[in-house]
Amino acid sequence: MASVTTRGRAAWVALVLAGALAGCADLRYYAQSIGGHSSLLQAARPVDQVLADSSTSPDLRQRLRYAQDARHYASQVLGLPDNRSYTEYADVKRPYVVWNVFATPELSLRLKQSCFPVVGCIDYRGYYSEADARRMAGELKAQGWDVHVGGVPAYSTLGWYPDPFVNTFIRLPPAEVARLVFHELTHQAVYARNDTAFNESLATAVEQIGVERWLREPQNQSLRPAYEAFDARRRDFVALLLETRRQLAQAYGETGARQGPAPTTPDPAGLGPDEIERRRARKAEIIADLRSRYERMKRERWHGYAGYDAWFSQALNNAQFAAMGAYHQWVPALLAMARRCESCRDGSLAPFLDEARELARLPYAERRRRLMAETERAQAAGLSSAP
Repeated sequence: MASVTTRGRAAWVALVLAGALAGCADLRYYAQSIGGHSSLLQAARPVDQVLADSSTSPDLRQRLRYAQDARHYASQVLGLPDNRSYTEYADVKRPYVVWNVFATPELSLRLKQSCFPVVGCIDYRGYYSEADARRMAGELKAQGWDVHVGGVPAYSTLGWYPDPFVNTFIRLPPAEVARLVFHELTHQAVYARNDTAFNESLATAVEQIGVERWLREPQNQSLRPAYEAFDARRRDFVALLLETRRQLAQAYGETGARQGPAPTTPDPAGLGPDEIERRRARKAEIIADLRSRYERMKRERWHGYAGYDAWFSQALNNAQFAAMGAYHQWVPALLAMARRCESCRDGSLAPFLDEARELARLPYAERRRRLMAETERAQAAGLSSAP
C-alpha cells in the first residue's frame, strides 16, 4: 500500500499538469476529482488487515472473503489483470463512491462529452459529492439539456492506482460484487480513448461471462438461484429500456450510421418548429408507453416485484436511455466474438481480450463499423446473452 505522502505527491503533480491545460472551472473539477480519489486511497486498508481486526463484523468478514475469491478467480481463471487492485478495503461513509452526470439534447440520444488528459473524452462527468453533481446537473438543465444523475458504486482508475473494494458495493450480494470486480478489471485490461460505449460494453460482456462461470464453482453454487432470479429481472429491465432507446433513436433519426458526433449545444439543429413539436410529442408518447409496459411486466412476469419502482418514479428523459445504451450498445457483438474463441470457453478470456485490444487500437469509425457488422450477425443468429 503506497504511503499517504506518495499518494498526495502524485495527486499534486496531476493537479499541476491539469491546471496547465484547464480554465478555472475545469481546475475546480480536477481538484475535486483528485481530492476525492486521494481520500478513497487514504481510507483503504489491506483486506487481510480488515479480516484480522476483531472489530470487523462477521457480515463484512464473510463478504470480503467472497470478494477475495472473486478477485482471485478474475486473474487466475478469467485472465484479467493480476495486480494490487482489490487487495484493500475502504469505507467512504456514503452510499456511492461517485455520482455521474449524463446530459443529452432534448431531442437526441447523443451524450455530451467531457475531455480530459490521459483518458480522453468520456460521456459523463463524475463527482465525489452528490451535491456537486446535482449542482452541475441543475446548471445543464437550465441551459436546456436533458440530464440524469446516477450514483456509481465502483469505478476504475485504469490501473494507474490500486482500486480498492469499497463499502458502496461490498454490501451487495456476493455475485454482484464479483460482477463489478470483473467489470472494473476489464477496463484495466482494455481501454479505447474517446469511446465510452465500447469500453463499457466490453466490460459488461466480460462481467456477464465471468459471473456466470464464477457461480459454477462448487463453493458458489448456493448463491446461484437467488442471483439468477435477480439477474433475470435486471435483464428484463435493461431490455425494456434498450427497446425504448431504439424507439427514441428512430424518432430522432439517429439509428445506425446516422448517429452523429457528440453535441456541444442542447439546441435542435436544422429542425423547424413543427418538426420539433412532432418529435416532442413522439418522445412523450414513447416514454408513456414504457411506463405502461413496465407495469404490465411487473404483473405478468415479476409477480408484483417492485424493485425498479424507484427508477420509474423519477422524471424520465433522453439522458437515462443514452446512459443505458452506453453500457450495452455493443454487448451482443462482443459476446458473439467471445463465443467464437474456442480456447475461451472454459478457460482464460485472454485471447478474447487480445482481440478486443486490437479493436481498441482501430480508429473510432472503423471500430464502430466492425461492431455494427458483428451486431447484425449476432442479432440474425438470435444471440444476446452470455455463453
